Amino acid sequence: MSALTQSTPAAARSDAAPEKELRPPSYWPFVVPALVVVLAIIIFPWVFTIWMSLNEWKVGSPTSFVGFSNYLRLTSDPRFIEAIGHTLVYTALSVLLPLVLGTFAAVVFHQNFAGRGFLRGVFIMPMMATPVAIALVWTMMFHPQLGILNYLLSLVGIPAQLWVFHPATVIPSLVLVETWQWTPLVMLIVLGGLAAIPTEPYESAQIDGANLWQVFRFITLPLIMPFLFIAGMIRMIDAVKSFDIIFAITQGGPGSASETINIYLYSVAFTYYDLGYGSAIAVVFFLLIVLLAAVMLYARQRMLWTEIASGA
Repeated sequence: MSALTQSTPAAARSDAAPEKELRPPSYWPFVVPALVVVLAIIIFPWVFTIWMSLNEWKVGSPTSFVGFSNYLRLTSDPRFIEAIGHTLVYTALSVLLPLVLGTFAAVVFHQNFAGRGFLRGVFIMPMMATPVAIALVWTMMFHPQLGILNYLLSLVGIPAQLWVFHPATVIPSLVLVETWQWTPLVMLIVLGGLAAIPTEPYESAQIDGANLWQVFRFITLPLIMPFLFIAGMIRMIDAVKSFDIIFAITQGGPGSASETINIYLYSVAFTYYDLGYGSAIAVVFFLLIVLLAAVMLYARQRMLWTEIASGA
């Protein structure tokens, strides 16, 4: 009797086990809405863009499948090749200058002095403004006759410049605007890294008689390098796809001297209404961004393993 009683609960558990296995997972009601949003906002637009790039599609005309003709057309398009050069130069300068100036500002604002908090607040104000408003203000400042920049240059005896109205100076002038707006972001990121550095290495360096440059070169810079990498990655992705400031100030001019890939893509798709060719440019542009990000990640990994090897 006792054996029968003991076997009954075991049999009941074995009967209930298959029922539990057949029960549908309870998390699906929470996953499905997220999957729908991802498919609708991310996956479908990219699939549709790739499909458009394989077709000859101009507004008002029927579509026709052309395969990779739009991509082959890019290799012989002088404006696209020129736009790649403009994009790389603009991106390199827009990353390098904010990194250098932002690091310098972070080191300065990390020191203790009167009014430091107020000056920090004033310094980060440019990144709070909207890009179009910034573009309008700088357009007036760049004016060859009425702009304040040429007036300031005249005070120190420097001749007036054409700024964004000359092909040779338009990209450096646009980089000046980009640097003014986004140097505070780099400063904030590096400032967080400086706050995380312990004081012991600085105390040891002071005992050893290291000067300010040696302290920065051998202590501060290696310890904030991960933060500089993050800031550089953010600035690279943002600068390579910059559109609003360039379009609002020059619209790619004079001529095509400041026409980046983003500006050229806009012109092809929404000025000439060649949606198929514009989609091909968009796909190649996306691959370029992925390639630049991969290069930076690879460089960071090499740097990390070098640091580990030197530490060992």
